[in-house]
Amino acid sequence: MRRALLRTALASLAVLTAAISAEASGRRQVHPADMAENRIIPMYGNLPACEDPAVLGQITNGFNSREATFWGPLQAISYDRIRPIGFRPWGDDFIPRRFCTAKVSLNDGTWHRVDYSVRENLGLFGWTWNVNWCVSGLDRHRAYAPDCQMARPGPEK
Repeated sequence: MRRALLRTALASLAVLTAAISAEASGRRQVHPADMAENRIIPMYGNLPACEDPAVLGQITNGFNSREATFWGPLQAISYDRIRPIGFRPWGDDFIPRRFCTAKVSLNDGTWHRVDYSVRENLGLFGWTWNVNWCVSGLDRHRAYAPDCQMARPGPEK
């Protein structure tokens, strides 16, 4: 009787410790069966790095094309201070995303912050990754207002 009660108490303590640990890290606890890796079409979080040339190329091509078509002569030239700001920040059961920020140099000599996320299985037909991005000060339709905040994982700590 005493052993069974001790086992139950230890099991409860382990669950409580895991919940406190998950809460302290800012991530919620996810049952292993609900993780993105265990879906019918699994997602493993194998995403390119923030500074990967293919990732920066998607941002450059998208920005340059949009500017040439709708707004004017601005073109992205180069990137600096590239850094990650989050990886799967909402938990393991969401679509894996890598959040990044950088400075982009434009052909008018100005530098702007660009916030972007590399997202798994959201590319063409869900076969590959793609990039969602916002250039600070040039979000003319305010799709990511205020100041590209909606392109970031959440408030910085």
